[in-house]
Formats: sequence, C-alpha cells, structure tokens
Amino acid sequence: PLGSVLVGDTEFIRLAKRARKRCGGGMRQVGVVASMGMFAVKNNIDRLAEDHARAKRIGHALKENGFYLLRDGTIDTNIVYFGLPEGCTLNKEEFTQRLSSEYGIKVTGGYSSGGKLYRAVTHMQVDDAMVDRAIEGIIAVAKSS
Repeated sequence: PLGSVLVGDTEFIRLAKRARKRCGGGMRQVGVVASMGMFAVKNNIDRLAEDHARAKRIGHALKENGFYLLRDGTIDTNIVYFGLPEGCTLNKEEFTQRLSSEYGIKVTGGYSSGGKLYRAVTHMQVDDAMVDRAIEGIIAVAKSS
C-alpha cells in the first residue's frame, strides 16, 4: 500500500519518479517509510544473504516434499511462493488457519491467477530454528489432509 524502496543512480531514480507520477503515484508524507527503507539499506544490506539462504532452504525442502514452486524452485530473494502438493484437499483458509494455530506460522495465500499460491517471507526476525519449524509445519499440515 505504501510502495517500495528503490535503489539506483541519479538518472534511474529520476526516470522512476517520472514513471510513478505517470501512473498516478503522488503520495505525500512517505518520509517515515522512506527513512525505514534508508535505514535498512544502510544497516542491513549485508545480512540479506542470510534471509535469502533461509528462503532457499524452505523452497528446497518444500520441493523435495512434492510442493509446487515457481520457476522450478529457483529462489533469488527472501520470498518463497509455493503451491500445495497434489492430493492436498485443504482450502486456502484451512491451510493458513491451521499453520497459524498449530505452528504459529503466518503465510499468506491467494497469489497467482488461480489463487493457489502461498507466500512465505524470511526477514531479520526469522532465525534457523524458525525456518526448521516453518518447514516442519507447512509439510505436516499439507500432508495431513
């Protein structure tokens, strides 16, 4: 809802601002959001590799257990989009609710044109033990149906 952080040289930013205005983006008072983005770029950029590695672990484990992954499981960021394995009969609400109530895992669903993809995101507050728990929970809930 607030946009994203854009990083680039002066000319790239100039063109991006121009494109944003053409698309109706003239949001004011985004300084607070921009300051958070600047803090992240200045202070956390080096640790992004950890988030990316954790996302790859999740994707690899899900693929090994029959889940559908975009781009045949290639994950380049801290975001994992996945679909439930064939034969899983849980709907989006059941799957996300059970993950939350039984494992404390929050994923969002409804991505893609058919709404069958889920999204899991790693970030600086997710450690290796939490990734292990997420993998365990996602697989257990999907296979329980």
